[in-house]
Amino acid sequence: MATQFRADHVGSFLRPEEVKQARDAYRAGSITEEALRAIENEHILRVIELQKQSGIGIYSDGELRRSGWAGGFGESVEGYVEGTPAVSMPFAGGRSDWSQTGTGITPDNPIGVPGGGGGGRVIGGKLTQVRRLTGHESAFIKANAPGPYKVTMPAASYVTARGYKPGVTDQVYESRAAVLADAAAIIRGEVAALIGEGCPYVQIDNPHYPDYIPDERRAQWEALGVDQDQALSDDIDADNASISGVNRSNTIVAMHLCRGNGAFGAYHTSGGYDRVAEQLFTRLDVDAWLLEYDSERAGGFEPLRFMPKGKTVVLGLVTTKAGELESQDLLLSRIEEAAKYVDMDDLALSPQCGFSSTLQGNPLAWDDQRLKLELVVETARRAWG
Repeated sequence: MATQFRADHVGSFLRPEEVKQARDAYRAGSITEEALRAIENEHILRVIELQKQSGIGIYSDGELRRSGWAGGFGESVEGYVEGTPAVSMPFAGGRSDWSQTGTGITPDNPIGVPGGGGGGRVIGGKLTQVRRLTGHESAFIKANAPGPYKVTMPAASYVTARGYKPGVTDQVYESRAAVLADAAAIIRGEVAALIGEGCPYVQIDNPHYPDYIPDERRAQWEALGVDQDQALSDDIDADNASISGVNRSNTIVAMHLCRGNGAFGAYHTSGGYDRVAEQLFTRLDVDAWLLEYDSERAGGFEPLRFMPKGKTVVLGLVTTKAGELESQDLLLSRIEEAAKYVDMDDLALSPQCGFSSTLQGNPLAWDDQRLKLELVVETARRAWG
């Protein structure tokens, strides 16, 4: 595995208004793709400079080229049709005025686009890749980052959980596992391409492991005939297949487990890692885990007792859902608490999620992002020297 980062982050940053307006103009046909890319480039350089100022040792492009954190997959792969995802994942929490009249943003649609978090599409044809998932992003961050950089993409288990719909998908796929296999093959190809380019950090995001989700969501899957135990095993197998057989000697491959990061600080999942911890932590062959621990919704650190020695556990103790800064002493005490279950040498620190998984983003100011990263950096220096 490559260098361990004691101070990490999940990758997305607030989208400046100029970027959002440029995306609208491009979709309307009033500016060219080249003009859009020029505006994105300008603001990605701002994001890189913000990260440099914070002292963080790993860089991203802020996901500024994406409509949402997972946008690269849906925009690069054919096989989707209009439809509503099989299982409802309504968002809750966040700023009190986040359901805004006229914006299209509601608890069921935190991204503010038709179909909401699922994008209004399900898998109705064979998944067929038509371009690189991140090829239009990786060259620019590689050329401009002043240090190691990361590139992110969704997990095969996420793609399947949000896209698989009985009665639609099973018209073209013989099983849910077959969908997973195709999604995993596409993602593995992208992971291999990034490693071939020398990318030092590949982050896979938001696996929707069935046993990790709340009871009411499990019941929805069961009503659709999806066996939860088998689905969890299939999901882990697929996410392993996404990273199998690639040379990871100079690249970190990480998995970020997410509880939802909708507009204005909303979330869609509560519950600890207890149900999934033993099977997931011992079977999934990633180098690092980015785990959300910024609120009581995440449960306790006890499930970390199943984490194999030598895996990096990045504790997401700093919230991105509000601008207020956490107490550094409290962060240090929580790191010490986690160290009861994982060796201190295997721990690291980060914000719990991205600053802007959606175009709208979380309720923070631009400079709040830098202050949050500075807190992560300074706390990591105190904790690990």
